[in-house]
Amino acid sequence: MTGFGPRLCLVLLVAAIVVGSPLLSQTSEDVTILIRNVRPVATVSEGEDAVVHILIKNGQLKLVTQDRIASSKADIGLDAQNGVLLGDLTLGEPASFLILDEDPSENIDVLLDTATHARFAIAKGEIARNYLASIRDEEEVGKRKWLAYTPPPFAAPLSQQHEERWNRFDTRAVSGIFIAAVVLDRQNWLYQDAESREQVGDLDEYNRGEIRGFRFGLVGTLNFKRPWVYTFAGATNAFDKGFDTEKSDDITLFDYRLDIPFLERASISLGKQKEPISMERIMGGLYLPIFERTSVSDALLPSRNVGFVLNGVVPNRRFTWAIGGFNDWFDASQGFDESASQVVGRITGLPFISEDESNLFHLGLGVRYTDAKEGLRYRTDPEFNLSPVFVDTCVSDDDCLFDADSATAIDLEASWRRGPFWLHGEYLRNNVAAPDSGDPVFYGYHITSSWIVSKEMRVYNRRSAVFGPVPVARSVYQKGWGALELALRWSFLDLTDGEIAGGGISILSAGLNWWLTPYFGCSLYYRTIELDRFGLVGNSDGMLVRVTLMLE
Repeated sequence: MTGFGPRLCLVLLVAAIVVGSPLLSQTSEDVTILIRNVRPVATVSEGEDAVVHILIKNGQLKLVTQDRIASSKADIGLDAQNGVLLGDLTLGEPASFLILDEDPSENIDVLLDTATHARFAIAKGEIARNYLASIRDEEEVGKRKWLAYTPPPFAAPLSQQHEERWNRFDTRAVSGIFIAAVVLDRQNWLYQDAESREQVGDLDEYNRGEIRGFRFGLVGTLNFKRPWVYTFAGATNAFDKGFDTEKSDDITLFDYRLDIPFLERASISLGKQKEPISMERIMGGLYLPIFERTSVSDALLPSRNVGFVLNGVVPNRRFTWAIGGFNDWFDASQGFDESASQVVGRITGLPFISEDESNLFHLGLGVRYTDAKEGLRYRTDPEFNLSPVFVDTCVSDDDCLFDADSATAIDLEASWRRGPFWLHGEYLRNNVAAPDSGDPVFYGYHITSSWIVSKEMRVYNRRSAVFGPVPVARSVYQKGWGALELALRWSFLDLTDGEIAGGGISILSAGLNWWLTPYFGCSLYYRTIELDRFGLVGNSDGMLVRVTLMLE
């Protein structure tokens, strides 16, 4: 069963590459599109500068009005953010116009370089370009808007906005939706040299399909005047790994937390949750450009922890802050004094963001301190789930933990997103105070680039300071091709220093993600891996086909 879905997905992905050109032009038949906050160039030149809202139905211009149109009237809602419209607005005719990021009457270069300045283009009812962000109707979503620092698990915000969905419920006191996702993998190791076999054994035995993970849960709100957000989510097969999580087929409760707002722009999160450090860690794993988190994140940062997080944004929403305290004594079924404690913090800022928010630059700094009371061990696989551990600080077969007084990790992150292009990088350094082991320093970094070929743009969440999933402007249900993303990632991790010889690993990954709908996607990944350990340098590479299904 686990092999058929990935094989079908592989066929579909190859087909998408062969006929890739249609992805750049999407039909608007049987689809209603709402575009808010547009300034027609005629009104701008006359000094009126009126903002209008546009409704396109079945490719034809249905309505142009200054009155607000509810997003429920459309299949797709886009926010032009006061972009200038150039083109014809004749009602009943096929829509044909451009939405530009600047006024061409003030800057003639805009017309000479529409490839750079056009945020949206539609010709005879067919969308040729779409860099506009989706509408975020806080006033219409009302009490259901997501107030938590950590984004909700897979697809929850999409489902929350549709009251008619069968998997949601609403009462005066409590609202919520049931969520679920399953990931099917088919993995094949393509090459392994003799040095690699000596380091990690024969990788051919891992060539098979698997249910990578099944995740389920309930998220929603307690409907006070300022709603509280609750999250309960479980998983099988260690769907989200980290140095504190073993690979297991047992059911694990990954999230149980309550997010309570206080003051004007702040909240507190209580329970088992992600620590506030690293954009890659905070983002949902299903929405990363390259599935499976990097080796440096899996080895040096935990999957989840039990504690609290205070977080907020400054008034201009260009800076965020978060600080938390953690101790997993409750989850580990041991005494508080026996369990290690952590203090974690993260600050982020937007040094640059364009007026229409299509071009922005993000910086972040995270710090994590642990008293290492239980000892330390860092290890990870080569970003393939079906694989042995490649790097490991285990000091002996009898006891893999090494003693330490404390460990302090520093994470630096930077992101640049311009339209459908996204470049992100992080550097993580972990300084361990362990005199018997030579006070080792472990470090690593990764750089990821992503290009959405079908021209959609990832939304930046200003509360969490992370990017959202690939939006699907036109799903296959709407006679479109979905969204196609190409990604490339380089990661490096070094766990050898002082008296610890955990090894070093370098990984180059290339990926293709095809989201046919916001809830169904197919992916193809290739990785080439270099492992430096046991005095040898081994090389291997492999391929993974993945099918992702989420409860709609």
